Amino acid sequence: MQFTRREFMRGGVAAFSVGFAAPAFLSELAQAQSATGRSLVVLYLSGGNDALSTLVPYTDPAYYSRRPALAVPAGSVLQVGSDPSGRALGLHPNLIGVKSIFDAGRLAIVQRTGYEDASRSHFKGTDILATADPQAAQGPGWLGRYLDTLPSPVDPLLAWNTANLLPHALQASSVGVPSIPNPTAYAFSSPNTGVEAEYSVAAAMAISSHLPVQQPQLSFVNSTAQAALATLDRVGAVAAYVPTVAYPDTGLGRALQAVAGALATQVGTNIFWVQTGGYDTHASQGTVDGGYADLLATLDGGLSAFYTDLSNQALLNQTMVLQFSEFGRRVSENGSGGCAHGAGGLMMALGGGVQGGLYGTAATLDDTPDNPTLENNGRDVKHETDFRGVYARVIDDWLGADSVSILGGDFRNPTVDFV
Repeated sequence: MQFTRREFMRGGVAAFSVGFAAPAFLSELAQAQSATGRSLVVLYLSGGNDALSTLVPYTDPAYYSRRPALAVPAGSVLQVGSDPSGRALGLHPNLIGVKSIFDAGRLAIVQRTGYEDASRSHFKGTDILATADPQAAQGPGWLGRYLDTLPSPVDPLLAWNTANLLPHALQASSVGVPSIPNPTAYAFSSPNTGVEAEYSVAAAMAISSHLPVQQPQLSFVNSTAQAALATLDRVGAVAAYVPTVAYPDTGLGRALQAVAGALATQVGTNIFWVQTGGYDTHASQGTVDGGYADLLATLDGGLSAFYTDLSNQALLNQTMVLQFSEFGRRVSENGSGGCAHGAGGLMMALGGGVQGGLYGTAATLDDTPDNPTLENNGRDVKHETDFRGVYARVIDDWLGADSVSILGGDFRNPTVDFV
């Protein structure tokens, strides 16, 4: 049984509960809802990434005097040139693949991102980045508000969370986002097999087709069940995806492979959330040979495979990865071989449509009271670029939406013109 777009709009989600062509139709609907045909992959480094170990100011003597044990040796950094202020910078030696993306002109590194009066709290910092409002850490997230601007009905797979719990950034007022960390485990649970299992699915679809107006709670549950049932085949196609390269056998590698599968099989998703943790390095950071070095090797392996896979399939030009963390870390190392919570951090964008390079300027790390690039009595890097300026660039010039209305203010920044 086929449905026209007008019939679908008039009948709402109840219409597709009995339509065998619904999954294909929903995929077409999702692609039509994307204003640009582009996809955004948000890669969140949970814990507070040490920006000064990711992008190293290797010619600044204060970097080495304040980090005698944790500083990356100047001779091992992967040099990426100088920023607009003339400060030479280099990537951590474990970011070899990321460096090649930078050299190809497809990686933008935005330095010293943050906001005034940085919270230095994991929970509040994460919420602020999620809502894009340092004064209101509650309510829908910035990506959720973007999803709320799309015409109803929104396809159930228009956004995809690869983590177990829905991130605050994707919380919306009227759109639900599925959490599917493992596509191979996304299936209808039934004690039956074969044709009997198919009958079970059909029965569940029939039951969930009832959306009583007088019982909004039941309508919500049934419509959610409909959405899940209608996406089974599409997620199954993602699970069966065979990439063009071998992804690392890590949580990040598997998540990015699922994203690549969703893009390659054209399931209609255009917002993805990928999260990887371990960046709260208070002690035994192991910047050069240890835990932090391993984190960056994992990051590099996942991003390199993803970039190459999309390049091989001509999908890179329609995909952007936006990477950030809730804050940076202190300039000086502590007595436990790590770094405490800091302020200004680092954001990166990569993809075929990205104008690569170094954006913003590096801080001067001299521990002096009159150093304008530091704050908190010289302990932390002071932010130079409001993180919402990066969001605004992505919303306006990549997603094709209105950043002023979504972010609740005009945060457009002409200096972060990486799209």
